Amino acid sequence: MPLKKWIFQYSIALPLVFLLLAGVQYLKGRTLGYAIEFGIMWSFITVGIFAIRRAYNFRKHIDCQVCRDLPEHKESK
Repeated sequence: MPLKKWIFQYSIALPLVFLLLAGVQYLKGRTLGYAIEFGIMWSFITVGIFAIRRAYNFRKHIDCQVCRDLPEHKESK
C-alpha cells in the first residue's frame, strides 16, 4: 500500500474538509462551538469512509483513475 502517499493526502484533506464544513455551519448562524464540533466530527467520518473504501479498492485491485494507486499494466503485443 502506498501508505506515505495516503497519509500525506489525508493530512491535507482533513483540515480542508473541516474548514469547509465548520465554515458552512458558522455561516448558517450556528455558534462557533457547534460549528467546530460539527466540522471535526463530520470531517473524520468523511475522510475515514473515503480511506476505508480506497484501501478496499487497493486490496481488491480495483483501478481508480483519479487515485492512480495501482501500478499501470502494460499490454504485451
